[in-house]
Amino acid sequence: MKQLLCALLMLVAIRAGAVDFDYRLSATPIADKVYAFIGRSEDFTTTNGGNIVNTAFIIAPQGVIVIDSGPSLRYGQQMRRAISAITALPVVLVINTHHHPDHFLGNLAFADIPIAALAETRQGIVSEGNAFAENLFRMSGDWMKGTEVLVPGRTLTAGRLEVAGRSLRLVALDGHTDADLVIVDDASGVVFAGDLVFNGRAPTTPHADVGHWLAALDQLEALTRQAGFKVLLPGHGMATSDAAPIGQTRDWLNWLSATMHEAAKAGLDMNDVLMRPLPAAFANLPLATSEYRRSVGHLFPAAEQSALAGDK
Repeated sequence: MKQLLCALLMLVAIRAGAVDFDYRLSATPIADKVYAFIGRSEDFTTTNGGNIVNTAFIIAPQGVIVIDSGPSLRYGQQMRRAISAITALPVVLVINTHHHPDHFLGNLAFADIPIAALAETRQGIVSEGNAFAENLFRMSGDWMKGTEVLVPGRTLTAGRLEVAGRSLRLVALDGHTDADLVIVDDASGVVFAGDLVFNGRAPTTPHADVGHWLAALDQLEALTRQAGFKVLLPGHGMATSDAAPIGQTRDWLNWLSATMHEAAKAGLDMNDVLMRPLPAAFANLPLATSEYRRSVGHLFPAAEQSALAGDK
């Protein structure tokens, strides 16, 4: 009897610790016929399964337009189920805003539907997609089961895009990556900014050109000043009815760039830069310390080269 009781307790413990691989996606209405799945302000872990990203969908008159497919096959599948719980209309198009893995690795769940992206984003997925997937397997574990890279088959260009009775404006920018697609839905007044904008979370910089990124933020801010603007959806963080997250992102990038260049001119090495404390303005920003350290690795070598070139 005692052995049976112990066995039962062990079984309960195992089940309690088991991962159910449910992202618990909840579609948040951000405008009329527009919904977002808001991710957590966290790093990739085996607990969150990579649910750190914002994805979205628009219910157009003749079908659903999905904006980014999430970090895994499971996410994409659960996203489709969540969409079908809100509308019976079919998904007719998936758009990837850029080539970072949390935005496109759910594509396989939409393999029966056209998937589109800018040409540079398609090429980035071709060249780096498998490495991204392998890295997410390491960080997120079995949440990634069955996930494979599916490259968008359709190329988008800047300008108007008519989809399922909905008119979208596509704005091709860069800075966070070589190709960052901003989508403006004039009918709802929503600007989908992708990872050009982070709200309440330190930005990531693995492919960043900070100068180009800052210029892109200026263009984004101009979009929010146009008549009809109602909502800004960043790639990470909550949606807002103003341009405040653009200012937050700009402040971080300006500080980060100045810090890298000042340290390089002072002759500091990378270890010195890594040990620098965060300013008070960013001390409580989620992931500020870890993203700063990663950004040193991404950006400081170029700042050193620039400082050396200036000395010649």
